[in-house]
Amino acid sequence: YDHETQHAFVGDYSGQITLLKLEQNTCSVITTLKGHEGSITSLWWDPVQRLLFSGASDHSIIMWDIGGRKGRTLLLQGHQYVMESCFSYIQPEHQSLNACSSNITYSCRLKRCRRCAPQWLESDSCQKCEQPFFWNIKQMWDTKTLGLRQHHCRKCGQAVCGKCSTKRSSYPIMGFEFQVRVCDSCFESIKDEDRTSLATFHEGKHNISHMSMDISRGLMVTCGSDRIVKIWDMTPVVGCSLATGFSSR
Repeated sequence: YDHETQHAFVGDYSGQITLLKLEQNTCSVITTLKGHEGSITSLWWDPVQRLLFSGASDHSIIMWDIGGRKGRTLLLQGHQYVMESCFSYIQPEHQSLNACSSNITYSCRLKRCRRCAPQWLESDSCQKCEQPFFWNIKQMWDTKTLGLRQHHCRKCGQAVCGKCSTKRSSYPIMGFEFQVRVCDSCFESIKDEDRTSLATFHEGKHNISHMSMDISRGLMVTCGSDRIVKIWDMTPVVGCSLATGFSSR
């Protein structure tokens, strides 16, 4: 909820986020945001930069530029587990983000040579070899061929068949820290240095259900469903020193 504009963000199980305007006893829908393939599990709002961050069961985080009305501006897929907790902090100077899944803390820089992942294109046939997909009855009949399953290249967004997308690659510049499907031509264009990770991962070693961060001291607290509370030293990530008087004991 944004107190200044009285806007509320609501995520649902379909992966859609609804932006509402609350005025006295009335509520109106402003717009809907669609980008996740799984149910929304967490939302975090930055009222200063007017950015919305959403986490979902599809293991992804999306940054939405609400203030600039640009919609989705960054897709981050650095988790192999469902996003369980909200995001802790975005450091204005370095644009860093910390987030937790069930047992992993994920930290990354948002504006370090980042590119927005493309929207997926729709097509009735493979945009590489032009073979029909299985729902394209007319082309299957005309060419006397069986339809193929549709996939999407995460780098170019084109609709491709399995034969034209046999490769997998990480591509951190677009937020893909783990290997994802790419078409064969895009795979050849990705250099080894393009696969260098832009994030750090920290093993939580307990089932994290909530997190909070004190940026002034570089400390993060995680609470788990295993009834364990952990205090983390995040000073290497956020670039500040611990406050005097704090003891690791």
